[in-house]
Parts: sequence; structure tokens; C-alpha cells
Amino acid sequence: MLQNRTLRRMLAGVALSAFATPALAIDGTDLITKLNAANAASGVTVSYGNIAVDDDTVTIEGAKLTPAGGEALEIGDITLEGVEEDGSDGYTVETVRFPNINRTENDVTVTASDLQIGALTIPGKVETDTLASMLMYETASSGPVVVTSKGTEVFSMSGMQANVVRMDNDAGLTFDATLSDIKADLTQVEDAKSKETIEKLGMQTIDGKITMKGSWELASGKLALDEYALDFNDVGRLDLTFAISGYTMEFIKAMRQAMEASQANPNQDEANAALGMSMMGLLQQLTFNSAAISFADASLTKKVLDVVGAEQGVSGEQMAQSLKGLVPLMIAQLNMPDLQNQISQAVNTYLDDPKNIKISAEPANPVPFPMIMGAAMGAPNTIPQVLGVKVTANE
Repeated sequence: MLQNRTLRRMLAGVALSAFATPALAIDGTDLITKLNAANAASGVTVSYGNIAVDDDTVTIEGAKLTPAGGEALEIGDITLEGVEEDGSDGYTVETVRFPNINRTENDVTVTASDLQIGALTIPGKVETDTLASMLMYETASSGPVVVTSKGTEVFSMSGMQANVVRMDNDAGLTFDATLSDIKADLTQVEDAKSKETIEKLGMQTIDGKITMKGSWELASGKLALDEYALDFNDVGRLDLTFAISGYTMEFIKAMRQAMEASQANPNQDEANAALGMSMMGLLQQLTFNSAAISFADASLTKKVLDVVGAEQGVSGEQMAQSLKGLVPLMIAQLNMPDLQNQISQAVNTYLDDPKNIKISAEPANPVPFPMIMGAAMGAPNTIPQVLGVKVTANE
């Protein structure tokens, strides 16, 4: 009797294990299939040689990234740690680790380490109109990146950090990124004229950082880049901002469908032409809100004036005065009196005391892209009025 009870318990344990194992195992093939489906709008497909699953770790062995119509880029083994099913046929991944990069081509070597993505979510379905249907991550980062040419380091940065945060009630996203401690050695420039100019400017090396901040609202489809700045010491800060509306989930879905149709068409020329037409049609759905580009000087302007002036046999101050007289003549052909006056005044103010100069476009009300295209084709001189263009300096 005791032996029978023991035998029954053993059989029950074996049966329980048999039923439990499939439920707990991660289906690596299904995970990659759903990742590619969610990433279809980018036109990049992940392929692999093998998928190895060990508990909650999935290793994509021999991974390759293939852009639509392009050649596959060999990545190596990608490791997904902390993989779990999310209960909605999708997956969550705690950390995605990429192999270090060390590649050499034409005497140029690129190395990068500690490449990873944090808190990745892979949706089970992509047809819904919520953030839950999108491939999402919360962080992306890298360690040092170094580029050497013929054994000499020409570019480096200490690392990159990007963050994505969901708004309350999944109303949208905010995002930011920083590329830190960027250094570039310009002494390796081979063009003789450029090399001479760099030496005269005293800019054999430059260092700084690149930063970006923005947001995306689902309901309005407003995509805003609040900051995209290249900030280099003893050079200056170049900043770009813009905002458009209409970049909705429906827009993304239509873009995804266009990409999928293009990839499915075996005739590449025909596929590219159809994709181009589709994208032109999609652009009609967007609305322009604002844009601006600005430059805050950190001694670059005076250096450039001195160098260019010396080439003309005059001082930097004399060169600035010459430009003041030349600019109105150069922009007179625009046939935009208001804008011409703004440009002339801003240039004069900036050259007298280089601090900052900015070109902005802020219409009183958002302007549909078709209206902008119509103005560009029919009456290009009305564009500044349509977009509310302004040019200012030292503000």
C-alpha cells in the first residue's frame, strides 16, 4: 500500500511538471515574430541563426538587422534578460544587452561597449490605437564610443543615455537623450584647405555634448522636439526645435502598412515608387505648429571673421562691416521686404556684438502641410507670412 501511494505521488509530480513546463517556457520564435511586427513601421527586420532560451533569458544567436531594401547588418548575439509574458500575448524584457562593437574598415576602427536597452515591452497585437500596441522601452544607453583612423583617435564620447516616460493615462510620451563628453580631433582632416582653416581657427580639437528633449501627445498627434542642441566649448551652441500635429496612431498605422506593402513587393523599383507616393499622401495629414534654429556664439564668430578677413587682406572688424553691406544685396532677390528688413537688422546686430541669432517660424494658428506646399509652388514669397517667420539677434 505504501509503495502504491509513493508511486502515485511520483506519477502526479511528473504529470504536474509536464503540464507546468510549457506554461513557463518562453517561446523565443514567437517573441521575435511579435517584435518584428511591432517594429514594421521602421522597416527594420530582426533575423537570427538560432534562439536559445534559459529560464527567463533569451539569446538571439547570430542576430542580423535588415532595413527594407538594404543589406543585412550582422550584430552577433543579443541577450534578453528578465523576459516575461505580459498576459496579453506580449512580452516584457528587463534588459536587452548587445555585443560590444569592434569593427575596422578602410583603416577606420569603431569600438563601442555596454550597449543596452532597459524595460522593453513587446506587444502581442499591433492593431490597437494605444501605447500598448507599440514597441516601447524606458531607457537606452551605451558606454564609451571611440573612432580611430590609421591608429589615431579622431572621435570619442563617454556614453549615451536616453529615457522615455509615459504620460499619465498613457496620454503620450516624453523623451530625452544625452551624448556626453564628445571629443573630435580635427587635425586628421586630409583636405589641405580645410586643414589650414582649422589651424587658423585654433580648432584642432573640439569637445562638448549633444542633448535632446521632446514629447508626443496621442490625441492630437503633436510631436514636439523642444531641444536638439549641439553644444561645443569655445565654439557655440546650435539648437533646433520644431512641433507638428497629426502624427497620430492612425498615421503610424498607415505608415506601417505602407512599409509592409513595400517589403512584400518583389519589384524593388515599383515598391520604392509606391512607398514614395504613400509617404507624400501621408504628409498631407500633418500640420505645422512651429520651428526654430538658433546659434549662441562662444567665440567662433570672431575667429571666423578674423580668418576670412585676413584672406581678403582686412581685419575681422572690417570684414564684419563688409558683410553688413553685402547681406541686403544677397537677400534682395527674395522679394520679401518684411523678411529682408528683419534679416538685415538681425545680421547687423549680431555682427556688432556676436551673442545669438535665431530664425523662428511660429504661425498664429497651425498650418496644414498642403497649404505650405501650395504656397511654395504658387507664391513662394508668401511663405514667411504663412509660417510667421521672424529673424532676431541678441535676444
